[in-house]
Amino acid sequence: MTTMTKTGIRDIAKHINRLQEYDYIEIEDKKTHQFKGLFLSPKYAQEFKTYLEAKKAKEIEEKLERFNKYAGKGTIDPKFNNLTGPQLRQKIADEKYGAK
Repeated sequence: MTTMTKTGIRDIAKHINRLQEYDYIEIEDKKTHQFKGLFLSPKYAQEFKTYLEAKKAKEIEEKLERFNKYAGKGTIDPKFNNLTGPQLRQKIADEKYGAK
C-alpha cells in the first residue's frame, strides 16, 4: 500500500522522522500552495532512479535522431581527404561536369 502526505519545506526540518512513515511525500510551499518537489522513501529510490536514467537516455537518443536528420549521416570519401575548400569544390565540379 502506498501512503502519501503533503508537507511544507520547514516541516521536513522540524519533523525529520516523518520521512520514514510514508512511501512518498509531496513538498509544497505552504503560503502559495505551489508544488515544490517529491520525497521518495529509500525502498522506492533505486527503482525510480533507474526509471529516470532510462527516460533521460531515451530523450537523448531521440534528440540525436532528430539532429542526425539534418546533420547527415554520411562520411567523406577518402579521395577528398586533405583538400582545401577550393580544391574540394573543384574536384566535385570536375567529377560532376567532367574535367576541363
